[in-house]
Amino acid sequence: MSDADVHGPIDYVLLEFTGNKLTGRAAEELVSLVDRGIIHVYDVMLVGKDAGGSPYLVDLAEATGPAGGFADLSGARTGILADDDLAAAAAAMEPGTLAALIVYENTWAIPFVAAALESGGQLIAGGRIPAQDVMEVLDALEALESLETTS
Repeated sequence: MSDADVHGPIDYVLLEFTGNKLTGRAAEELVSLVDRGIIHVYDVMLVGKDAGGSPYLVDLAEATGPAGGFADLSGARTGILADDDLAAAAAAMEPGTLAALIVYENTWAIPFVAAALESGGQLIAGGRIPAQDVMEVLDALEALESLETTS
């Protein structure tokens, strides 16, 4: 089986930004990951939720300001994300925020997946630990270690 016949794991993320915190840096880093071949973006939607709680879709090709960084990904529309995904994203969002809903393939994993499949391996379980959870646990462990060394 060649790597061309294999896909890496597909993930999605919904990143919510408050209006004054969106800088464009997240979009720049996402484009950098694509440019370096680490991920392949299938779909991107920018979803807003106004102060009254009504959702709206931002046209990536016409996005301006910090949201304009996502304009480089305006062609990422395979159809994996549909209108019901907009509604689900909006339901998870706070009023007055903007979110990026992104579906991407972890292309870095393709050689590993191909090797595992060629060896008869198959995925029987998987999961994801959110980065924020990992950072909180590591911070707590570091604080505990610091207390133990000062005691």
